[in-house]
Amino acid sequence: MRFLLRLLITAVALWVATRVVPGIHSTGSPVALLGVALVFGVVNAFLGTLIKLFTLPLTVLTLGLFALVINAFLLFLTAQLSQSLGLGFSVAGFVPAFWGALVIGLTRAVLHLFLSESKQHG
Repeated sequence: MRFLLRLLITAVALWVATRVVPGIHSTGSPVALLGVALVFGVVNAFLGTLIKLFTLPLTVLTLGLFALVINAFLLFLTAQLSQSLGLGFSVAGFVPAFWGALVIGLTRAVLHLFLSESKQHG
């Protein structure tokens, strides 16, 4: 159940990024966006963990700002993989990927906060 909630939150965050950030597009169905969220989760779990581990000194040196660059790269890679899988998700370069990573991170944080508060009160 927790996995499905995270997947849904990520799909909503990706959808918000397609609406807010110029250069990020989704031409697929809502189910395809769930597929993109799954790809994004797998990319983050495996490749993201390794990259973040190896770049930890640089991330600390930049007070965490380099993590946005890493997340932008992971979003761009997700878009490339999603295109090859026919999911209809695209990112038109580094700048949209950077802003998209920021929007996705903020959206996910707000949704996690909102859902955890409602779970505590419910």
